[in-house]
Amino acid sequence: MLSSDFIHARLSHDFAEALRALMSRRIFPKGATVYRQGDPAEGIYLVETGAVRVLLPLSDNQNQLLEVAGPGTILGLSESLSADRYRVTAEAEETTNTSFATSKEFVDLIDIRHDFCMQVVRLLSENLHGLYHRFRSVSAHPGRPRRRMLDEELN
Repeated sequence: MLSSDFIHARLSHDFAEALRALMSRRIFPKGATVYRQGDPAEGIYLVETGAVRVLLPLSDNQNQLLEVAGPGTILGLSESLSADRYRVTAEAEETTNTSFATSKEFVDLIDIRHDFCMQVVRLLSENLHGLYHRFRSVSAHPGRPRRRMLDEELN
């Protein structure tokens, strides 16, 4: 099952196999927090099944829904690479299966395998491009989330 999800994430077979060796499964029931804005980035999460709500916490205990991330989406990538804190909150919209790799394991992998770096750069670039469009969409249509994988497949 992991290899079809890595195809959605558009990783090479070699990179997918190397990541597969690092990753462990984590299951989140509906409403569970995957990670919270401001927490130290522990690693990356690959959504295998289910959906994750990506929220931007606002003041007064309110959140702005940025998107609903579906299978094949990698979450926490930029924060894990920069040893930063998570910039958003992610919570399971439904029972969600993920695969997880720690930041250290992931960084060590791309440090050893420099050929994987360009794939990571491409993923970061796609994330930045998508983020730009989501913020434009959110500012034009507040409260209207986008489903990442569905939107990308339609474009």
